[in-house]
Amino acid sequence: NLDELWSIFHFINPGLLGARSNFQKRFAAPIEREGSQSASSQLNALVGPFLLRRTKAQVLQELPAKTEISLLIDLSEEERAFYEALRRDLVSELDSLRRQSPAQLRFHVLGAIMKLRLAVCNPRLVRGESTLVSSKRKAFAELLDELLKNGHKALVFSQFVRHLDLIRPVLEERGVAYHYLDGSTPAKDRAAAVAAFQRGEHDVFLISLRAGGLGLNLTAADYVVHLDPWWNPAVENQASDRAHRLGQTRPVTIYRLVGQNTIETKILELHQKKRRLAEQLLADHDAPSAVSAAELLKLIVEP
Repeated sequence: NLDELWSIFHFINPGLLGARSNFQKRFAAPIEREGSQSASSQLNALVGPFLLRRTKAQVLQELPAKTEISLLIDLSEEERAFYEALRRDLVSELDSLRRQSPAQLRFHVLGAIMKLRLAVCNPRLVRGESTLVSSKRKAFAELLDELLKNGHKALVFSQFVRHLDLIRPVLEERGVAYHYLDGSTPAKDRAAAVAAFQRGEHDVFLISLRAGGLGLNLTAADYVVHLDPWWNPAVENQASDRAHRLGQTRPVTIYRLVGQNTIETKILELHQKKRRLAEQLLADHDAPSAVSAAELLKLIVEP
């Protein structure tokens, strides 16, 4: 967030952005809370001369095209009823916590959002005894069949290891061999799986987003599937770039599976808002504004 930007410049060029309190009043508050383009432009003029960036597109002009597709998935009537009942229960719980401090409220709201995100992925992630069929799981199975039928190789990312555990049977039912990587995978096994995939062993690599977002070269894949979106598009981009990087010779297609009219579509809308602020200030750096507790609460309260 912008406070981090102030800290960096306080170290490399003390005094340029003034005292922290003045910086908050002049820049951080207007930009983060109000989306002030005037304050953003003034800040950009101050820090711009000290920023030197070369984007991947500028350095690696020989890279093939990258296409990004958000695949909107309609939940079944049963899933929709389950999701809406859960949302109302969470709103009721949060109503009793509104008098807590912003930091405490933010903590509880994030927990509620996590439950809603899990419910969109698969109701069993919220209630293990649920027998509802996941529409997202079904959509992934159809996409997987299409990709494999046409000879493609895919990286499949999720932020939730438990979600990957529910996706594994989709591949096993079809007899599809795959590699797997999450935060508990030993470094030796991690390197061996990456090398095997690059050699052409297996067509699918299941990866937890945090464990596989950096440091992997997986250019054998020409498709990337994100099973669940999150606030930070930069993290997703880093994961996608495991395939779209030096050594890739084929166009790369990136799918995001998004539950229609759910918390996930609101997250994508928030992506766009934050990206616009980022582009104004740091030319496509990660979003410079924090997500407030009020913004988070709005995502849940509004159906």
